[in-house]
Amino acid sequence: MDLQGDSARLDSLRATTSRNMSSSSSAFFSANQSPFFSPRSSQLSESTRSDAQCDGINLSAYPSHSSSGIQVSECLPNVGFSDFQKFDHVSSTTPVPNGSRSSYFHMGGNGYSGPTEKHQKHMRRHDLSFSPVPISLSYNRRRSYDVYVGLHGRKPSLLRFANWFRAELEVQGISCFVSDRAQFRYSRKHELIERAMDVSSFGVVILTRKSLRNPYTIEELRFFSSKKNLVPIYFDLKSDDCLVRDIVEKRGELWEKHGGELWVLYGGLEKEWKEAVTGLFRVDEWKLEAQDGNWRDCILRAVTVLAMKLGRRSVLERLTKWRDKVDKEEFPFPRNENFIGRKKELSELEFILFGDITGESERDYFELKARSKRKNLTVGWNKSGPVEERRREQHRESVSRKGKDPVIWKESENEIEMQSAERQHYQRPKGGGRNLRRKRATKIVYGKGVACVTGDSGIGKTELLLEFAYRFHQRYKMVLWIGGESRYIRQNYLNLWSFLEVDVGVENFIDKSRINSFEEQEEAAISRVRKELMRNIPFLVVIDNLESEKDWWDHKLVMDLLPRFGGETHILISTCLPRVMNLEPLKLSYLSEVEAMSLMQGSIKDYPIAEIEVLRIIEEKVGRLTLALAIVGAILSELPINPSRLLDTINRMPSRDILWSSREAHLLRENTFLLQLFEVCFSIFDHSDGPSSLATRMVLVSGWFAPAAIPVSLLALAAHKVPDKHKGTRFWRKLLRSLTCGFSSSYSKRSEAEASSMLLRFNIARTTTKEGCLHFNELIKVYTRKRVVTGVAQAVVQAVVSHGSLSLHSEHMWAACFLLFGFSHNPKVVELKVQELLHLVKQVILPLAIWTFITFSRCSAALELLRVCTDALEAADQAFLTPVEKWLDKSLCWGPIQTNAQLNPYLWEELAVSRANVLETRAKLMLRGGQFDIGDDLIRKAIFIRTSICGENHPDTISARETLSKVTRLLANVQTHPAS
Repeated sequence: MDLQGDSARLDSLRATTSRNMSSSSSAFFSANQSPFFSPRSSQLSESTRSDAQCDGINLSAYPSHSSSGIQVSECLPNVGFSDFQKFDHVSSTTPVPNGSRSSYFHMGGNGYSGPTEKHQKHMRRHDLSFSPVPISLSYNRRRSYDVYVGLHGRKPSLLRFANWFRAELEVQGISCFVSDRAQFRYSRKHELIERAMDVSSFGVVILTRKSLRNPYTIEELRFFSSKKNLVPIYFDLKSDDCLVRDIVEKRGELWEKHGGELWVLYGGLEKEWKEAVTGLFRVDEWKLEAQDGNWRDCILRAVTVLAMKLGRRSVLERLTKWRDKVDKEEFPFPRNENFIGRKKELSELEFILFGDITGESERDYFELKARSKRKNLTVGWNKSGPVEERRREQHRESVSRKGKDPVIWKESENEIEMQSAERQHYQRPKGGGRNLRRKRATKIVYGKGVACVTGDSGIGKTELLLEFAYRFHQRYKMVLWIGGESRYIRQNYLNLWSFLEVDVGVENFIDKSRINSFEEQEEAAISRVRKELMRNIPFLVVIDNLESEKDWWDHKLVMDLLPRFGGETHILISTCLPRVMNLEPLKLSYLSEVEAMSLMQGSIKDYPIAEIEVLRIIEEKVGRLTLALAIVGAILSELPINPSRLLDTINRMPSRDILWSSREAHLLRENTFLLQLFEVCFSIFDHSDGPSSLATRMVLVSGWFAPAAIPVSLLALAAHKVPDKHKGTRFWRKLLRSLTCGFSSSYSKRSEAEASSMLLRFNIARTTTKEGCLHFNELIKVYTRKRVVTGVAQAVVQAVVSHGSLSLHSEHMWAACFLLFGFSHNPKVVELKVQELLHLVKQVILPLAIWTFITFSRCSAALELLRVCTDALEAADQAFLTPVEKWLDKSLCWGPIQTNAQLNPYLWEELAVSRANVLETRAKLMLRGGQFDIGDDLIRKAIFIRTSICGENHPDTISARETLSKVTRLLANVQTHPAS
């Protein structure tokens, strides 16, 4: 587009207040001459304009959309214009070197001289012909910087790396100035950059294979080397590669294309060029090499070294603490060393998220069938041209979009949408939504940082996402793994606060001028996490097993949780849903026959042809599910049995009569052979450890725990509480004894560790990165819930209530609450005795509700938990007031007893006091959301109960009356000043 509106946009950019991201925010520069601002860039929306100001520089790694919302083309990044304003007043306080304005530096004391006149003229001839942009003076003075960062090039990966490095410095409170000086034409801007170099404590120069032919990079190397504060970062390059003789003589594969007498290319002096390159080897302590697989380590090491040199001890301590936490908690599962196949899917995910392919994936040929309006459009590449093919595709899209409105991401309080005149993207409904038509799904969008993988349960979606996360985790500051189950997804999302170092508690959202509603407090907590994910620091957010597009609690869209698409943070989703957020997902297919055979054969690779055919039959019968294939392979590896006998055993295993009704059981309902395979595993466990073995019972109780890692101790405790009723027949025990000859001798009675080890060996469970925890696939958990066994759910609730920890097992405490209270229209699964209910309220309900409300600002969930708990206590109280049976009256010699309360008065009083405690807690929490009328009613009920049971002068009664006085006073203020 034309430059007609650029000045107006930049003026509005200067006028907006930028946020303070750190104690010493970074300063950067921008203009149309900047390599980071395209003269054909699209318009800024209101929200993205503020983002650009907040983040300063923005070295976008995406060719068509920057993380700050500025539309760029042809892989041009952008930088915030405010840096020239911030630095402009420095000219009045910083000495300017003598000589012409175009001579850059002319330092006398350090042995450094500026470039020659020939050098200057050559650079001018190669300047980009952009229109000038006025630079206004700013009141914001910047006298010095901690770090100057120089780079050269427009490669997306380089810009993404530099953007991340700048943002990480800024977050840690290290001020920096970033520049690609080769893209500037006017000497005025070069003077400002030179001053920034002069007043910077350290000079970081990011070197690529093309940097050594850039005169400005050579100048920066010589200048900072002479000041002995040079910090080189070798990007896709090694320090040992930068040898003067090898470069000049074009030795080696690297310099054969990029080497030679590079100073001739820009009209420089050979002596100065060699001096700059040789100076790199004098920097012995700075060996920072950024290769494709170590970006994170390189950036964190660079920040650590700079912080150490700058004397920022607090930064070192914070980074050390953060690294320790990440090493232990970043991934939910260890990497699967036996991961098989999925090479095409991994490459396609990389292309969808990053927009390009690097490393080994670039050498693999594969085809991507782009979902577009053009039928039979195929995008394919091999060794020679992935980038060229992508550019041609982008050119075709730009031609087809000529004259249309630009695609821009808008973000406001009421909407998050991707607007386009040609394609309909996701838009949040603004009404009830009943009459809204479901919009057609878009094609897969490449390079926008969001990907969705769909497929049946057990097909390997989690394994694919896990392998991708491990393979590319160095491209992100951290992998943030979130369980996508609808009841837990919001809590899982807010749990990220500890990694992002933000506080989402209600105490941080207190407004002295007004009381925020519960919804506003919850939105504020979500926004804090979301805001951190929208910085220029890249994170990989993995949402595994997304059950629904809407949250279970308030039916709000999951989209509300996610950061803006197209930013540095990438979103990777796995789901069984056909579509998510109107984005066409990547459909995960089955493994190839070769890969399936390899998975089933396990450690035994020499089966005869007949047995291989049997394995093919088993593969078809289990629905070609990866989970089932892994279980079959484990059985064949662990037991002395061949595929034929295993197939015969599975076919002869009786299937249970199960009433299938839930939608998640669709796959199991149609695959009885898979259920028989599960039963074979249970029978193997029982045979090795006797009827109702600990391993079998651990699997049965796993289905009632939350979809999170389950501690083995808690799992075993629940398993021990399951009634021991084995119904296996002598025939099946005899059959399995013949199959597992010699197996029972090595597997006697199992302890917890031995039972969990058996589950892992047979691939029924998988280990997690949390020490002493197991995880079970959702298919297995669904089957165990449908395989009705008396007392299993009750055992889980009892184990959680007796040994659950709020800080360690909060998800499983919520699972116990769902079993007890049902919530909404869901039926109750477990009924507790009054004594158990009272213990539950004291040990679980009250602490869990308060912790959820205060720590995570989940007001609605906490209040709903207390409400259903109140209903349960009132129901128990009504049962106490129900008259007892007549035969009991006749059996008691001391006279008739009318009610259970009279029969057990102490228990009834304890029940009443517990109800009063819950009511008072609800009333106090209501005050935090301005619900004074409801709080008044609740606290009066609590006072009535306590007065009746404890008396008026009891401390608890007096405390409740003080709460009532506060509620009355606040309620009176609201009635007096309704407008406020």
